Amino acid sequence: QVQLVESGGGLVQAGGSLRLSCTASGLSFKSYIMGWFRQAPGKERDFIAAINWSGDSTYYADSVKGRFTTSRDNAKTLVYLQMNSLKAEDTAVYYCAADRIWDIATMTRAGRYDYWGQGTQVTVSS
Repeated sequence: QVQLVESGGGLVQAGGSLRLSCTASGLSFKSYIMGWFRQAPGKERDFIAAINWSGDSTYYADSVKGRFTTSRDNAKTLVYLQMNSLKAEDTAVYYCAADRIWDIATMTRAGRYDYWGQGTQVTVSS
């Protein structure tokens, strides 16, 4: 039984910071890359960031590059998304997802990920 559970969402003022966590169980954690996606009301689920198996490679969407940082702790089966300089347009439900393949050409597509968390709400007030 694979489970991914996000936490750390909440309400924050523009310019502030939040750190999201995703804990994984039921899978060989170090064999999976981890992605972060977000979905605002009425919008598609968009790619935000990804981190490879060991954590030595990351990839970010242009919209968050320089503001967000993803990291992982394989011993704790945890993935983090540190969000700084938050903007109102960052408001969305944030999801973590797991996939076995590191392929920059395709890993921005939500449909290729094997497992998903239930999401955590991030609201940025302006």
